[in-house]
This record gives sequence, structure tokens and C-alpha cells, in this order.
Amino acid sequence: MKDYFLLAFNNLKRRKLRSWLTMIGIFIGIAAVVALISLGQGLQDYIGEEFEKLGSDKIIIQPKGMGPPGTAGPSLILTGDDLHTIENVRGVKWAIGFLVKQGQARYKGEAGIGFAIGTNPEDTELLDEIQSYNILEGRNIKEGDKFKVVVGNNHVYGDIWNKDMQVGSTIEIEGYDFKVVGILEKIGNPIDDSSLYMTKDILREILNVEDEESQIMAKTAPGFDPKTVADTIERKLRQSRNEKEDQETFSVQTSDQMLETFQGIFGVVQAVLVGIAAISLLVGGIGIMNTMYTAVIERTKEIGTMKAVGARNRDIRYIFLFESGLLGLVGGAIGILIGVGLGKGTEYIATIALGTPLLRASFPLYLIGGALAFSFLIGSLSGILPAMQAAKLKPADALRYE
Repeated sequence: MKDYFLLAFNNLKRRKLRSWLTMIGIFIGIAAVVALISLGQGLQDYIGEEFEKLGSDKIIIQPKGMGPPGTAGPSLILTGDDLHTIENVRGVKWAIGFLVKQGQARYKGEAGIGFAIGTNPEDTELLDEIQSYNILEGRNIKEGDKFKVVVGNNHVYGDIWNKDMQVGSTIEIEGYDFKVVGILEKIGNPIDDSSLYMTKDILREILNVEDEESQIMAKTAPGFDPKTVADTIERKLRQSRNEKEDQETFSVQTSDQMLETFQGIFGVVQAVLVGIAAISLLVGGIGIMNTMYTAVIERTKEIGTMKAVGARNRDIRYIFLFESGLLGLVGGAIGILIGVGLGKGTEYIATIALGTPLLRASFPLYLIGGALAFSFLIGSLSGILPAMQAAKLKPADALRYE
């Protein structure tokens, strides 16, 4: 085998330019596959970590078909009555509602669009179980606050505004002046770090919203199964909202179920992207096949000479298969290096742009090993037909070839 490898290596070395041009398709395909899978895997890892922080005992209730927060239509909303129904379900330790709306903000003449989040001040301690809403400067929202706001970290230390903001500054939200009373520590989520937090009553007042909850979060009491409690919540809400089974205008999911949903979506998106990148590998494989066919024609006399001095058909096949496999393997190795660079480069740019490691590249061993094996396989398979053609040449005909 060593002799076959050395002979194949020397043959490719003699035709450097052709070999490099042949491997371009493999470069591009493997680089794209490695970069896309690494970023997808990194994003899944990040989301998994966030759900792990949330805890497996949480249940999320929201309007069915809800897109970004605050985008549900008027017939697809949750209400205070729904929150009360959930609080009274056996197995629910506590439940809190959020009002999330997209709105216009203005600071020192600059206009911006962001999310305003309304909560009840008494729910502050419970919110800490869901997300770390720690005050960096100033104080949190308290009962009785009117036109007071706590701003996400990006409003002060990010690039949302060109002018400095601090505790005591005034920011206009939906035409109303709010005093900044607190600044949150960085959470690591771009939406949370760019949001504006106020009491639910004030947000309802400025947006003229009477009774609406964008999302309700419930915690399962110790000793109760979250899935069982979630099923009970769904049944109770159907009864109170007078809705039929499978026709609900809301969804109830445990945090584990929601994580599975996210992972399923990412899996489909990643498969589509990898499929597109795999087209480059197919093109690369065709390029290798074309190169090997050309090599068979150019080296017909050489093949005849080798057969005349005792080389068997099997030997000829192995030489060409090793050459095509080596093209795929080297192309794959270089493609992996390019893919790692692309993945890490994207991670670096995204971290600077978002201010958080939301998009990070992950390179598990199976990804590197699988990419190498797959590129070698593509190369070897592409060389099968040319290798068989070379092996079939008869010594006398090959030596007479001009």
C-alpha cells in the first residue's frame, strides 16, 4: 500500500497546477460544510445552555403562531384571566405574565425602534429564576413608578445611541418622557440587552392596551411532572376560553419541549444549507473524475509499459484510485482549515456586532473526522470508472498509442 501511495503522490506532484485546480471544488464544498455545521452546532449549544439556565421545571404559554414578541393579532392574545386560570392549576408554584410590545423610542433627537417589556414590580425576584436581571447602576422598577424605565445594557454601553445615556437621563417612548432609573447588567441576549423595562400598567397606558399578556411563564411545584402540569394547564385554558381540542389559539410547552422544537428547526435549516454546500462537493467529484480520465489518456503508454514489465490490472486500478482518493483527502484537509477559519471569523465578527457570543463556532471531533473521510470517499468514488478503464488497457495497444 505504501508503494501505491508514493507512486500516486509523485504522479500528482508532477502535475501540480492541474491537481490544485481539480481540488478547488473540494475546497469550497468541505469549507462550506464545516463552517455551516460548526456555526449551527455552536448556536444549538448556546440555546441549550440558555434553556438549561431556565430550568426544566418551567412551562411557557403563548399565543399560537406567535412570531417575534408583541406581534400576535387581536384574536390571538392571552389575558389576565388566563394568568389567573394558570395560577390556580394544581402543580403550579407560581406564574407571571409579560407584556412585550415593539415601539418607537427617541433619545436626544435620535430615533430608534425596540421592545418595551412590562412586568409587575412584585415579580422581580421570580424573574431572576428565568433570567439574570441584575441592576448594574441605579435601581429596579418598583410599585407606584410612573414613567420610570430600566434600560438594557446596550442602551448605555452598546451602540444603540450615539449620545451617552446614564441614570437620570430622559428617553422618549411612544411620545411619553421616561426617566431612566436603572441600567441592567449585560445578560448576553441581544433582545434583552436592548429592551426597555417598565411597569405593565404604564406600558398598557401608553399603548392603550387594556388586558393582554404577550407570554406567561409558570414554574412547576416540587414533586410534580412538568409535562403533566402542562397538559392540565392546556385543558383548563381550553375550558375557560371555550376552545375545542386541536383548535386552540394558544400553545403550552415545557422548556424541554420548546428546546426540542428549536433543535428540530435548526436541524432542518442546517440540513438544507449543508445540502446546498454538498453541490460543490459533487462538482469537485466530477472534476476529479474528469482529471483522472485525462490522466488515463495521457499516460496510456506509461500504463502499457507497467503492464509489459509485470504490473497487474489490480495494480493499475490501485494507482489511479489512490491518486483520486489523495486529491479528495488533500482537498478536504485544506477545506477543513478554510472552514475553521470561516467559522471562527464569523464568530468573531458576530461577537463584536452583537456584543455577545450568540453565534459561536463549535468543531466536534466527528465533524473534522467525518469531513476528512467524506472528502476521501468522494475522491475515491470519482476515480473508480477511470481506474477501471486504465486497468482494461491491453499492453500491446497501450504501447502503440500515439
